[in-house]
Amino acid sequence: MPPGLDHIRAWVFDLDNTLYPSSADLFAQIDTKMTDYIARLLGLDRAEAHRIQKAYFLGHGTTLAGLMAEHHVDPHDFLAFVHDVEMDVLEENVPLAAAVAKLPGRKVVFTNGDGPYATRVLERLGLGESFEAIHDIHAMDLAPKPAPSAYAGLCSALDIDPATALFADDMARNLAPAKAIGMTTVWVDNGSEQAADADRSFIDYTTPDLTAWLLGILEDA
Repeated sequence: MPPGLDHIRAWVFDLDNTLYPSSADLFAQIDTKMTDYIARLLGLDRAEAHRIQKAYFLGHGTTLAGLMAEHHVDPHDFLAFVHDVEMDVLEENVPLAAAVAKLPGRKVVFTNGDGPYATRVLERLGLGESFEAIHDIHAMDLAPKPAPSAYAGLCSALDIDPATALFADDMARNLAPAKAIGMTTVWVDNGSEQAADADRSFIDYTTPDLTAWLLGILEDA
């Protein structure tokens, strides 16, 4: 690996808008379903439901966390509903699969989604055999990124030394807790960031395209 990355033994990746481009807009379907869920649950019009959805996202880390805290929503019911989406906007990414396969060390998906949804996405991308584990929202005890406990739980459950781990995510705010425990961080700056912060000191690398970045460091190696 190039200098600065030769110590990495575990490669940890977010899922949505990280392992596939934000231009696929898969999350738009999920976003619509979340609004529908809140509108139905609280008897609201879609505009007010969407406002509450975003307020919960910003205030609690995920819409689900907000719904659980404020309305005691069953997480399994919510996740099954919002993840019932079509995957036809995703395309197989052969170069990404090849790049991940060449990375020295362990490879893990770290997502605020659930395991069944993540598995469907990875299969569609041609990455079904690329990762040893999916650390999902249930493995986090429903306390999502960027809660510090999510990162501590990941490292504990999978025996990952954060000092020798790299974490890539499209949400910059999810990188700060990773950096705080010693991880090397990569911000996939592809336009999906929703909680902009002027402080970028916790970001080690920035790229608009994860596949291109991985191919670049492998070429340098």
